[in-house]
Amino acid sequence: MHFKLIITFVEDSKTADVMEAARKEGATGATVINNARGEGLAKKKTFFGLSLETQRDVLLFLVEEHLSRHILEKISEVGEFEKQPGTGIAIQIDVEDAVGVAHQIEKLVDVVEAEL
Repeated sequence: MHFKLIITFVEDSKTADVMEAARKEGATGATVINNARGEGLAKKKTFFGLSLETQRDVLLFLVEEHLSRHILEKISEVGEFEKQPGTGIAIQIDVEDAVGVAHQIEKLVDVVEAEL
């Protein structure tokens, strides 16, 4: 079984919704890194040196490759990434190898076979 890593940068207010949507599409879990920050095309405004931007979370999903595109699209939809700049992004990268996922593989075998 082959995996993809979906890395998502999302407003912290949407983290729970994105995680729930990804799980419904086949993700078996996620790692959340809280309080990330970054910049897009335009710098965010400040008020007396204090940033006015909302905090971001980084979500890491290790997902089976046949399910990854559906999960990625659902994350984008729920996170509203295409509606307005600065709401978040999600990318996927190939995973060459992974350990500690045997329990996930057992649960995913039937799901992936149904997908194919």
